[in-house]
Amino acid sequence: MDQPHDYAISVHGLVVSFGAHLVIDNLDLDVRQGEILGIVGASGGGKSVLLRTILGLLPKRSGSIRVLGNDPDAIGIEAMRDVERRWGVLFQQGALFSALTVRQNVEFPMREYLELPDALRTEVAETKLRMVGLAHEDMEKFPAELSGGMTKRVALARSLALEPDIVFLDEPTSGLDPIAAGEFDVLIKTLQRTLGLTVFMVTHDLDSLEAVCDRIAALADGRIVAVGSMTTMLACQHPWVKAYFGGPRARAESKAVAPPPQKP
Repeated sequence: MDQPHDYAISVHGLVVSFGAHLVIDNLDLDVRQGEILGIVGASGGGKSVLLRTILGLLPKRSGSIRVLGNDPDAIGIEAMRDVERRWGVLFQQGALFSALTVRQNVEFPMREYLELPDALRTEVAETKLRMVGLAHEDMEKFPAELSGGMTKRVALARSLALEPDIVFLDEPTSGLDPIAAGEFDVLIKTLQRTLGLTVFMVTHDLDSLEAVCDRIAALADGRIVAVGSMTTMLACQHPWVKAYFGGPRARAESKAVAPPPQKP
């Protein structure tokens, strides 16, 4: 059984609402150190709300959240800033600054949190960009000049700028073609193994869930209704989980079931 210190993130009894509309209802979730956890749920079902609440971007009504052993409600602002330095975030659309070059976008977190000489900051940014597969000639481009896949890679490089322990990914393959999405999956898995990252990934991409996630957590009715491997998801009898993983577009299930033999 996992011990509390094995968790990078622990959420218990979390309730989040917008006015009278309850989005997260007494949710419990523990994310293990060093794993890639995929969060899946219906559109508008609260996946991104959960991520943003953990990050402190949305207020909670009640419940507790601990990140890297720290309770944001119990520590001061400066201590929380130290915790925030230990995570990186890739938002769904990349959220790059349009007036900054690729290199300057990756340098931005270092300008905010670290006191580094200009030359060293530039060197670190270029190292992160090469790490995610971008060429030197791409580093002085502006976001408007990038493809969707390149935008995601720059945003991922920026999320790694401060050498984080946790990376939060919000729909990282959204808007990418199947080839680019597959390449991004490989990149995420490689970085997680190389850097020892914990990855909290919100996604609707069944291929990503199967390819890179160590575990999957299914969010329905405002709660986590199933946690485990793809096999666990396929065996779950919750109506939404069953429809999502067993529906006509659930390629994961079709891979798990051998086709009937063809008649000669």
